[in-house]
Amino acid sequence: MATDTLTKWTIDTAHSEITFKVKHLVISTVTGKFKEFDAAIETDNEDFENAKITFEAAINSIDTGNEDRDNHLKSDDFFNAAEHPKLTFVSKSFNRSGDGEYRLIGDLSIRGTTKTVELTAEYGGTVRDPYGNTKAGFDVSGKLNRKEFGLNWSAVTEAGNLVVSDEVKLNLNVQFTMN
Repeated sequence: MATDTLTKWTIDTAHSEITFKVKHLVISTVTGKFKEFDAAIETDNEDFENAKITFEAAINSIDTGNEDRDNHLKSDDFFNAAEHPKLTFVSKSFNRSGDGEYRLIGDLSIRGTTKTVELTAEYGGTVRDPYGNTKAGFDVSGKLNRKEFGLNWSAVTEAGNLVVSDEVKLNLNVQFTMN
């Protein structure tokens, strides 16, 4: 049901997680996260169809559980946090693809390069919390090729295996609060 005004939602960072996974040496997976991020949704209906979504993450907040690796990721070999302190996402479309499922298409900017990406969003529902706040939850996932965004560092083992895969899996478990 459409309304005459936009409903604005802000991310609840205490109940949200932004993670990524990358194969290391082709045999295991390293998981990382961004500890500082912000996001917002604007919608004119209750089911979020055609919602406008924005997201940003601070590169210096990257955390893989290993300080040396985190510093390498922040360096010019990867994200170059000194010159590109944030990654951003701005939606182009957010359309229902099934029951509680959406196709999210938008422009992702990393390291000064912007590419259109497609993500899958699963709507967890909307509820009122014990404090009277209206909350909505989503699980968002997708894949991207890091080299398309200028994250080109690579090394090869003696056996010919890549040290770091080009494919990065994204998983955002996010909760929003209605303003």
